[in-house]
Amino acid sequence: MNEHTAGRHAHRGLNRRGFLVTVGATAVGAALATTLPERAGAAAGAFRVPVEDVRHTRTWMAWPDSTSIWGGRLSGVQADIALIARTIAKYEPVVMCANSGSAAKARQMCGATVTVISSVPVDDCWMRDTGPVFRTDGHGGLDAVGLNFNGWGDKQTHARDALVAKRIASYVGVPFTRADLVGEGGAIEQDGAGTLMATRSSLVNRNRNPGVSERQLETAMCEAYGASKVIWFDGVRGQDITDDHVDATSRFLAPGEALVQMPVAADTDAFARDARRQYSTLTASTTATGRAMDVMRLQGPDYNKIRSTNRDFLASYANFYLCNGAVISARFGDRRADEAARTTLQRLYPDRYVEQLDIDRLGTGGGGIHCVTQQQPAA
Repeated sequence: MNEHTAGRHAHRGLNRRGFLVTVGATAVGAALATTLPERAGAAAGAFRVPVEDVRHTRTWMAWPDSTSIWGGRLSGVQADIALIARTIAKYEPVVMCANSGSAAKARQMCGATVTVISSVPVDDCWMRDTGPVFRTDGHGGLDAVGLNFNGWGDKQTHARDALVAKRIASYVGVPFTRADLVGEGGAIEQDGAGTLMATRSSLVNRNRNPGVSERQLETAMCEAYGASKVIWFDGVRGQDITDDHVDATSRFLAPGEALVQMPVAADTDAFARDARRQYSTLTASTTATGRAMDVMRLQGPDYNKIRSTNRDFLASYANFYLCNGAVISARFGDRRADEAARTTLQRLYPDRYVEQLDIDRLGTGGGGIHCVTQQQPAA
C-alpha cells in the first residue's frame, strides 16, 4: 500500500486504503519474525541505490486478487494495474508477480507484452513497498536490499508480501541482504549521490521500529542505500495506512534537485500543511556534499474539481514513475491542473514522453503509479 500526500481532503479517518482489512497483529507479526533473524545488516560498500532516472532492466509489479482487502473495488483496481503495466511495457519489460490462482486473469488483462509469473506469491499490489531495493556499484554489480516489510505497522496482512523482496532477488539471481530497519520503499527517496529524504511519522514509529532512535535509523538507512545524509520531514502520523510516505509529496529529480507537490491555497488539512513544511525544509537543506537544494514546485489539483469524490482519494502527480524513455503519471479530472502537471513533467524530463493515465480506482485506495512499481536498474 502506499501513500499519502499533499492536498487531500480534511476530516479523514484511517486514510490510504482506510477501508482495507486489518489483520490480527499476532499472526502477521509471527510471519515477520520468521524472517527477521536472517537480517545481516546491509553493508553498503561500493553499492548504492541510484536515482530513479537511470536506465532500467525491467519494472516489477504485483497483481492484487484479494476480495478481503479490496471488496467490490477489486476488478477496478485490477484494471488500473493492468493499464499501468501495459503502458510501462511500451518502454521497458514488465514482470507481474501473481498468485497461481489469478495468474491467468493477470495475463488476460495485462496482455502479451507483460510477463506474468506465479513463483512470487503476493498479498497485494504495492510493489514499491514490498519489493527489493536494488543497488548498483557502477562496475556491473547488482544486489538487493529488503526493508523487512511488516504491513505498514501490522495494519494489513503481509505473510506473503514480507517475502517478496527476497524471492524477487532470488529470481533475478543477485545477492540479498536485510536492512537494519523496518520500512517500505515508498518511505525513502534517494538522489543516488548520498542524500535521502523521509518522514519521521512513517519510520521513527513504534509500529515499525520500536525503541530505535532517529540517529540509529539514519545509520541503517544510509547503510542500506549507500548514502550519508537524511533530510527528515515530520510527516503526518496515523491518518493514512503508511503514516505519510514521502514519495507522493517530495521526490528527487537529481543530486541537489527535488520537487514538491504543493496544495492549492484553500487546502489546510494535515497533509497540505505537511507539504508546505516539506517544501520549506528542503529549500533550507543541503545535500550530502554540502550543495544547496534546488527545489521545484509541482502544483497539485483542486480536490473540488477532480473526478473522484472519495475523501481518501490520493491525487498525487508527484507519485509518477520513470521508465526508459517515459514518465508515467496520473490525471484526475482537474483539466487545468492535469495539463499544468504534464507540462511541468515534460519540462523536467525533456527527453522522455509523458504519459498521463486515469487510475481513479487505485487512487481511491490511496495509492498511485510509483506505489505499485519497483525499478530494477541496469547494472
